[in-house]
Amino acid sequence: MTEGGDRRQFLAHAVQGVAAAVCGGVAWNALLVQQAHAVPFAIRPPGAQPERDFNATCVKCGACVVACPYGILRLAPVATGIPMGTPHFVPREEPCRLCPDIPCAKACPTGSLDRAMADINAARMGLAVIDAENCLSWNGLRCEVCYRVCPVKGKAITVDPHPRKLSKHAVFVPMVHSDACTGCGLCEKACPTEVAAVRVVQPSLVQGKIGEHYRLGWKHEPAPSSAEPPSTGASPAAPTPRPAPAAPGGLDYLNREVER
Repeated sequence: MTEGGDRRQFLAHAVQGVAAAVCGGVAWNALLVQQAHAVPFAIRPPGAQPERDFNATCVKCGACVVACPYGILRLAPVATGIPMGTPHFVPREEPCRLCPDIPCAKACPTGSLDRAMADINAARMGLAVIDAENCLSWNGLRCEVCYRVCPVKGKAITVDPHPRKLSKHAVFVPMVHSDACTGCGLCEKACPTEVAAVRVVQPSLVQGKIGEHYRLGWKHEPAPSSAEPPSTGASPAAPTPRPAPAAPGGLDYLNREVER
C-alpha cells in the first residue's frame, strides 16, 4: 500500500474512533439522565431509606441480593425506569417473606438499608392499594385471599362490611391500613385475579397529605388524665353556685304561666 493509502486509512480509523467515542458519550449521558429521572416505583428491600437518599448511598454492590435466603431481590438492569444496579423485587413474582432477622439489611455496607431495624413488621417497603372495580370481594364475590395471607392480618388488612350494599346478604371487602402495611407484597402475589387487583406501590404515588391546618379533633384530642392532683392538706373549696337562669320571655313565658 502506498504512503498516501496508509495516510487515508489512518485518518479513516481516527474518524471512526472519534465517532464511536462521541456516540458512546451521548449514549452514556442519556443513560445518566434516565437514571437521574427514574420513576420511583421500585419496591426496595426492608429498611430502605427514602428513594432519593437510597439512590445517593447505594453502591450497587449486590450484598443484599446475595444475603436474601429466598432469592427474591434482583439488581435493576439498564433502561427499566429503575436506577441501574439498585436492588428491588417484584411482588407479583416473588414477595418479601419478612425474615425476622432481616439479613438483607444487615448485609448492606453503606446504610442504604437500615441495619439497626429490629422489627421486620416496622418495614414500609410500599403500600398495598386495592382496585375496587376488579377486586372479587368488592364485586360481591367471596374471596378475602389477601386478608388471609397478610402477615399482619387484622392490622394491615381488615375485612369490613361492603359500603355499597350490593347484596341483601352480608358482603365483606378488604381494606388496607397504611399505618400497618409493610409492603411485603404477599397479598399481590396471592390475588387470584388474572391481573392482581391489589398492587404494592410506593406510598408517595398514591397517598395525599391532608395539611397541618386541618385539625381532626377525634385524632388530636389529648387523653383524659387519670392522675389525681397532689394533696395540699387544705380542704377543697366549695364549688361556686351557678346563677339562676333568667325568666323566659315571649311565648315561653306565657306557656309557663298557663302551665301554672
